[in-house]
Amino acid sequence: MMAATAAGWAQAGTRRAPPPWQMPWLPLLLVAAAATAAAEQQVPLVLWSSDRDLWAPAADAHEGHITSDMQLSNYLGPALELGPRNVLLFLQDKLSIEDFTAYGGVFGNKQDSAFSNLENALDLAPSSLVLPAVDWYAVSTLTTYLQEKLGASPLHVDLATLRELKLNASLPALLLIRLPYTASSGLMAPREVLTGNDEVIGQVLSTLQAEDVPYTAALTAVRPSRVTRDISLVTGGPGRQLLQKRSTPVKIYPPVSFNDTDPRILFWAQNFSVAFKDKWEDLTTITFGIKDLNMSGSFWNDTDARLSLTYDQLFSASTVTFTFVLTNRFYPVSARRWFTMERLEVRSNGSVVYFNASRVTAPSTYSFHCEYVSTVSGNGDLLVPRVQPSLWQIHLWDFQIQAFNVSNGEFSYASDCAGFFSPGIWMGLLTSLFMLFIFTYGLHMILSLKTMDRFDDHKGPSISLTQIV
Repeated sequence: MMAATAAGWAQAGTRRAPPPWQMPWLPLLLVAAAATAAAEQQVPLVLWSSDRDLWAPAADAHEGHITSDMQLSNYLGPALELGPRNVLLFLQDKLSIEDFTAYGGVFGNKQDSAFSNLENALDLAPSSLVLPAVDWYAVSTLTTYLQEKLGASPLHVDLATLRELKLNASLPALLLIRLPYTASSGLMAPREVLTGNDEVIGQVLSTLQAEDVPYTAALTAVRPSRVTRDISLVTGGPGRQLLQKRSTPVKIYPPVSFNDTDPRILFWAQNFSVAFKDKWEDLTTITFGIKDLNMSGSFWNDTDARLSLTYDQLFSASTVTFTFVLTNRFYPVSARRWFTMERLEVRSNGSVVYFNASRVTAPSTYSFHCEYVSTVSGNGDLLVPRVQPSLWQIHLWDFQIQAFNVSNGEFSYASDCAGFFSPGIWMGLLTSLFMLFIFTYGLHMILSLKTMDRFDDHKGPSISLTQIV
């Protein structure tokens, strides 16, 4: 469901992550975050545990990276399987990485920090991890993911009910703690809001430590606070010096290109991840931008194309091959040629698994693009295994492919999988039709009104009633 991010902050040896407000290159991250604030929706995620060696540093961590749902699952999966079975999820209404830099302890001064209890927990935790930017979709599905991995329903608790609970180290438990103070409290300053949340975290952790219960804890938020901060407090100098520094750009990999005499097949994805028996591997960095990528078995002609990508020593197999099978046919109804990705084949250890992908189609002069081409439910389900359930899972994010009419080694105009009538458009159309019906009915009632053509004659004899005794 949800692997590379700012986990490189984790220290070598002990694998501890320093507090987010003590990152030496954090000002560069703030510049990159400010540039994309209007387009990106991400929140920080802080993880720590009473067990050791649950998170390893990531070799490709860089500033400005946004952790996706697939990457987050690669961090959480091993920790939930090998770590404590008691999981605490501290969920705040609003939080951003700027909150740590603005209200954390300046230059390591914990007494001036609004996160003193959280900072102490990170210092004392045998293993911890700080992800400064996690995609909001990954956070929105975090509770469901934890519930599925632990096999336990989330239990909403507060301090009073937590003291009455008897937690067992061998039985899984998912405790959801909604912090009572939110950044929307108009009568409270932001520092007071965050300090109140930090006190709740400290009291909960003290209760667990008193009972000697092993745990894994996570702190995140529903949405970013997006509050402008005075970042000169972090850098120790004027803001103009910060603006003169350049952040490291996000690396964009070139697409995979199969050539014979000319480029014939182009394939690209922002993230290419596969799983075997629920163990995920990120193939992005070993697929795109690799000159010696093994594409043996690939071929191309005017009507058929196969792109085969072979990886060595993947999931304990000697070789694993992923083959995209595409065809190009003429359709008289539309009077044009269309290409279709018939299937995706996965070959390993002498066996082959097929995934139908007939909905990956576009005019042959176009490329095909889709945000998600995946076997994961909720992400379009464009890859359907022929035999279910399948031990293999495949996830392609920001997927684009073209196998015919490639010109100058570049993608042609993309035919996107997104439909024109989105749920928002349907909602607007139905609402407009309903309002038009009300207006039409009211206008019809007004036009149907008629004035009376007869009136009482007030000059005529009056009505007299005889009193009967």
